[in-house]
Amino acid sequence: QVLLVESGGGLVQAGASLRLSCAASGRTLSRYTMGWFRQAPGKERAFVAAISRSGGSTYYADSVKGRFTIARDNAKNTVYLQMNNLKPEDTAVYYCAASESDPVVAVTYGMDYWGKGTLVTVSS
Repeated sequence: QVLLVESGGGLVQAGASLRLSCAASGRTLSRYTMGWFRQAPGKERAFVAAISRSGGSTYYADSVKGRFTIARDNAKNTVYLQMNNLKPEDTAVYYCAASESDPVVAVTYGMDYWGKGTLVTVSS
């Protein structure tokens, strides 16, 4: 089992940038497809981005393409989400998640492990 802890959330103005981090412990991160999801107030949790075990393949929701970048450092057991040009509609709790499946399967059928989330608030 892997334990995931997110950090880096906060309150920013529209157009600003933030970098979220997800630190993994318990098992080596390289075993897992990693993803970021978010849940806005009153809405269901939604996919944001995913990255393959090696980092060679990445996937993004249309709403964040070109603005967000997912990356991983397996040596540091950490996954990142760089968020640029933030918009008020990006306001949400952001969750890090891990799966033992390949990215497409993981995002489609569900992740195996979840962090507790970090809040990102973007003011207009």
